[in-house]
Amino acid sequence: MKVLITGVAGFIGFHLAKSLLENKFTVIGIDNLNSYYDINLKKERKRILQEKSKLLNVPFHFYEKSIENKEDLEYIFKKHHPKKVVNLAAQAGVRYSISNPEVYIQSNLVGFGNILECCKNFQIVNLLYASSSSVYGGNKNLPFSETQSVNHPVSLYAATKKANELMAHTYSSLYNLPATGLRFFTVYGPWGRPDMALFLFTKSIIEGRPIKIFNKGNMTRDFTFIDDIIKSMMLLLEKPATKDINFDYLNPNPSTSWAPHRIFNIGNSSPTRLMDYIKEIERCLKKEAIKEFIEMQPGDVKDTASNTDLLDKWIGFKPSTTISEGVSKFVDWYLDFY
Repeated sequence: MKVLITGVAGFIGFHLAKSLLENKFTVIGIDNLNSYYDINLKKERKRILQEKSKLLNVPFHFYEKSIENKEDLEYIFKKHHPKKVVNLAAQAGVRYSISNPEVYIQSNLVGFGNILECCKNFQIVNLLYASSSSVYGGNKNLPFSETQSVNHPVSLYAATKKANELMAHTYSSLYNLPATGLRFFTVYGPWGRPDMALFLFTKSIIEGRPIKIFNKGNMTRDFTFIDDIIKSMMLLLEKPATKDINFDYLNPNPSTSWAPHRIFNIGNSSPTRLMDYIKEIERCLKKEAIKEFIEMQPGDVKDTASNTDLLDKWIGFKPSTTISEGVSKFVDWYLDFY
């Protein structure tokens, strides 16, 4: 079975590709290796995937391309004819979207439109695509549930992810394309993104520099460990979205549809106070952080928490890695890698 992954040199894409190779799936990987964060980290992820491919004798085909280029994308689909697609290529970051909106329009909207066209034209049997917990925006009704409205985004990044859900649903409805949107909740772990809090805090504490704590530490996040994310995605790849035969047109449920389209939260369902998260990092590093308390940043939300009952019902799995266990694994990796 061939699986195409966009954003394959990214944090989640790398871990998913590694798991697929270990389970004997041929992986076609696309990544433009942009400079949003340390390109050497992305290249090292790619190198590991190439080594694993050789070691396991399982094909891994890599293309340094952008999904915004429709011709390149069509060439790759035509050459390899994947059966399943996972779209993780996107311009990430809430704060970055405030100052660089055009990048989000191109990657997250134009690029995803190209992915949907290729999925339609090449008869893809299962599309998984990255949405985000940021779509819940100004909602303060915790925990967030897929049945809630997501019509009040507070960042362009969130708006593009909401748009992705609408675009995918349209293709599911028009062309019977099985598509599943994944609302990730603050993913962390080894090989993580350098722009995320865990990475930034760990680096600064080791170097003896202050860490910037937004909203003066009065925040909570539903931190979700990468292994739980990958376990969920591997199961979802084996269970494509189906039509909800009980869909109520008079009282529509946002998480399902008459079309083969589903939306799932993937979170730990155990929100953690930011200051407790920092304490875990300090514990692992055996060093206290120098703390700089600052105001909330534009586009941020104060709290997130996920209800993952629908995911559990669909695949029989709920993320459960504790913060203590997850942060320890990240710090061990960071100290070894750097």
